[in-house]
Amino acid sequence: MNNIFFRISVAYMAMLCLLVVGFESSAQGCVAIRGFSSCNSFMENGGILMKGDFSVGSNFRYFESFRHFRGTHEEANRVEEGTQVINDSYFVDITFNYAISDRLYATVLLPFASHSRSSMYEHGGNPPNGLGERHNTRSSGLSDMRLGLGYWLFKDNSKGYNFALGTGIKLPTGDYNYMDTFYNQGPNKDQDVLDVVDQSIQLGDGGMGFNVDFQGYYMLSNSFTLTTTLYYLFNPEETNGVLTRGGSSEFSVPDQFAAQLGALYSPNIKGLSFYLGGRIEGVPSSDLIGGSNGYRRPGYAISVDPGINYNTNNLSLSLNVPVAIERNRTQSYLDKKRTKETGVFTQGDAAFADYLINFNLTYRFRNHRNNKGVDFNLVD
Repeated sequence: MNNIFFRISVAYMAMLCLLVVGFESSAQGCVAIRGFSSCNSFMENGGILMKGDFSVGSNFRYFESFRHFRGTHEEANRVEEGTQVINDSYFVDITFNYAISDRLYATVLLPFASHSRSSMYEHGGNPPNGLGERHNTRSSGLSDMRLGLGYWLFKDNSKGYNFALGTGIKLPTGDYNYMDTFYNQGPNKDQDVLDVVDQSIQLGDGGMGFNVDFQGYYMLSNSFTLTTTLYYLFNPEETNGVLTRGGSSEFSVPDQFAAQLGALYSPNIKGLSFYLGGRIEGVPSSDLIGGSNGYRRPGYAISVDPGINYNTNNLSLSLNVPVAIERNRTQSYLDKKRTKETGVFTQGDAAFADYLINFNLTYRFRNHRNNKGVDFNLVD
């Protein structure tokens, strides 16, 4: 019994350490989506969660966005002149999965974020027309929770492949009207003003949404396995009622999308595998359901996604470092509207990251049954 509690403590201490690391600094890129944690019941070498099993996972995600793009064109002068906006973003998602049956599972995802946004234009303006003083605005706390259900199409180990369909809801639990101090404000640029921070570092979007996802694997051989994850978040609400700092429009409540496709290579080393694939994630200009008005920075990033994984029967660890090969700040709904009204092509810019860091730790608690009922034990 003492050994069991010791192992539980180790698993939770590891996740707590990730939380501490995630909140030492802060911010999210202008376009990349707020989180893309795996929400399934697949444990690689450990197989799929069986009825009564549950797992606890922690996904840590970090990136720094500072390269400005308008379309696919990089405005390299922003970095050369030192006027770039720099967003540092840390995310920690805590995920709970429970196997209702051998194929049906439920997921609860608790996301936390910490953001720091460094700029000149928000604090007196960029030189030569502004003061050129760089300051930070920050936000941190709980983001938008997700609740979901998923279903594996085939019984575990019955085939060399399996696929899961999932759906869920996103709750507006994150603060979408977060405020911080802006410097050098007012007509004489001599005031410090508490105001709403940029949309890119808001903790939530303020809307009730729902998502669909598809994930699965296909074993080509004992050494090679193809994997994929597709995710789309629908946000039917058009705006969240919060005005941008300039007061020109309300924040949009945008859809989000992400997709991964890659291959796992397992050498003759127990539990170890290497991953190489590609991913795309971003925010569309228009929502599939509901209106698309309001302020948003749409766009996408396409990345090469290398990674390394280690798995035992109960523990799964993975590290991925996607490196961007294409970044595109597409025209927003308002950009298109202004272009049509004025006849002058309009397209805003956005900052993107060069790479992301994703680290995931998941631990499975197995359900062992006996004649007296259900007993939860940890088994190596």
